[in-house]
Amino acid sequence: MKTIFCNFLDSQDKNGVIKIKPLGKAKNQMDKPMLPGWKDIITEVVIDKKYAKGLDGIEDYSHVIVVYWMDKEKECHLKHRPQGRENVPFVGVFACRCPQRPNRIAISTVKLISREGNCLKVKGLDIINGTPIIDIKPYTPQYDEVKNAKVPDWVSKLVF
Repeated sequence: MKTIFCNFLDSQDKNGVIKIKPLGKAKNQMDKPMLPGWKDIITEVVIDKKYAKGLDGIEDYSHVIVVYWMDKEKECHLKHRPQGRENVPFVGVFACRCPQRPNRIAISTVKLISREGNCLKVKGLDIINGTPIIDIKPYTPQYDEVKNAKVPDWVSKLVF
C-alpha cells in the first residue's frame, strides 16, 4: 500500500496570521440559521475531488465530526445570551456555542448516511448552504466520548 501525501494547506505568516483553505462546501436547502430543527436536516458535504482519497474508509464510521467556517457571521460578541434567550444567563462566547466568535470555527458531530466519491451525506449538521468545510474527522469514542460530563443547568433550556 502506498502512502499518499499532500501539501499543508495552512500557513502562518511572520505576524502569526494563519491562512486556511477550505476543503469543500456544504450543500443543503438552508439559507439562514434555524432554531429548532437542525437534527433532521440532510446535508451533502462536498469535498474538492483532489481530496477524495482522504475520505477512504470514512464509510466504516456511523458518525463524523465536521469542522467548518461560519463565513456568514460578521459580528463578534464576547458576551451574550445563548440563542438570545432571556431564560439563560449572560455568558462569555467561550462558554457557549454561538456563531458570533473571534474565529468563526465550528464543529458538529453528525450521523454519516453515505459516501459517494468526494461527497458525504450527513444528517443533523447545523450549517448553512455554501458554508466552507475546513476538516472532517471520524467520531471515535476513545477520543471523543466524555463520560459523566458536567454542563450548566441552563444548557437544557436551549433548543436544538
